[in-house]
Amino acid sequence: MTDLKSTLNTQEKIPTFDNEDVEKNKVMAGLAYIIFFLPLIACPESAFGRFHANQGLLLFIFGVVGTFVLGFIPIIGWILLPVLGLLTFAIGIMGLINGLNGKAKELPIIGKFRIIK
Repeated sequence: MTDLKSTLNTQEKIPTFDNEDVEKNKVMAGLAYIIFFLPLIACPESAFGRFHANQGLLLFIFGVVGTFVLGFIPIIGWILLPVLGLLTFAIGIMGLINGLNGKAKELPIIGKFRIIK
């Protein structure tokens, strides 16, 4: 019973968008992982674009804060910096592919947060 309930809750959290909005703005959604504010400027009325702009902003914050924190930790932090860079790059590529394919999947680890509504 608990597994079914958690599965239903997980499925409800996946946002749905108008197909016309997705088709029209999926390039901007993909580019949000390179320049997070681009969809906010190019298609401010698009909910799909805002979703991916939020995901791109979260990825940017994750990379900057992670680099800042690990940079202050001697030796172990400095060793982990390249790992953080590769992780951020891999998550960004996942988001870019999802955006360009018209999918609205949250990024792993950080995707559940909402800054841009």
